[in-house]
Amino acid sequence: MDNSFFAYLQLLELMAFFSGYPLIYSLGLFVSGKIPSRYDKVNIRRALPYAYALVGTLYLGLQLKNLYPDYSIANIRNAFLQPYLIGWALMSLLFWIPAISKRPVLSLVHSLVFFFFLLRDLFKQITDPAADKNILSNDMTLYTTSLLINISALVFIVVIIFVYGYLKRRSTPRV
Repeated sequence: MDNSFFAYLQLLELMAFFSGYPLIYSLGLFVSGKIPSRYDKVNIRRALPYAYALVGTLYLGLQLKNLYPDYSIANIRNAFLQPYLIGWALMSLLFWIPAISKRPVLSLVHSLVFFFFLLRDLFKQITDPAADKNILSNDMTLYTTSLLINISALVFIVVIIFVYGYLKRRSTPRV
């Protein structure tokens, strides 16, 4: 068996983690625009890149789990059939850096690479009547999974920011 099947599986993993972020980003901007600033204790727009970095960290954890117990360069080279896409996915870890996270639109641009593969399969399904219907079904399942992963990461980051702000306000001495 050639490596094209395993390369396809790696692409599906990438789509499961990163393809749902553009919709979550859009919803986050919409919600943050509807909340008046005096009620906005946690800026969702600021939390979006950190949620994307958390998803990237989860993806890194999955890759490390898949590589266990042999973390040698040769094994990594053999295991990563799409090294450029995996490298691009791991660049999402850069959004933990506050200087990069100050521009949330960069996280959107970064995730559009993975959203493109979903659009490609959708376009192929529309234009080619002989295309396999299971591919689109798999993509929609993975897109739903990606939406759940990304919304969970965003909620987790928002809760952490809220709790941190609450504890910080509580620990300051009152004069």
